[in-house]
Amino acid sequence: MKIAVLGYSGAGKSTLARQMSRRLAIPCLHLDQVHWLPGWVERNREESRQMVQDFLDRNSSWVIDGSYPALCCEQRLEQADRIVILALPRLQCLWRAWRRSVQYRGRARADMTEGCPEKFDREFLRWLLWEGRSKARREVFRDISRRWPEKTVFCRSSRQAAALTEQLAGNGPIE
Repeated sequence: MKIAVLGYSGAGKSTLARQMSRRLAIPCLHLDQVHWLPGWVERNREESRQMVQDFLDRNSSWVIDGSYPALCCEQRLEQADRIVILALPRLQCLWRAWRRSVQYRGRARADMTEGCPEKFDREFLRWLLWEGRSKARREVFRDISRRWPEKTVFCRSSRQAAALTEQLAGNGPIE
């Protein structure tokens, strides 16, 4: 099973990917860990792309969370058996991101590069509420669902994401 998890910031991509990885006993790659070096420094794009390519080459099953179009996105989506797009409401994503910032204040969460402490600043707030939800970004998600309708699932609530995890683990039909 190969699962690509996409969606808005704060929607729970990393959490869902980690849960699916555990339930299905398959490796998980968090693209935030690939993209960021300690201190919130961006890794060289070619090095990041090669890290993702190596992961894809080494693993016959996987869960990968994050969009990052430059990081083998076309290949990931083409290979994926299931594409999950987390499209939770804006205010729910804001709440989840704020709660996460409180929980991990001053330290990096497990799915982020060590040395990148959780933060919640104006720049991130602007991204969460407006820039990360641009019309162009919504259109990218629609294009993905039009291109691969048979394997794309939109989850618009945490409950739907949890149900999908159970279905993929063999505990129910995939809807």
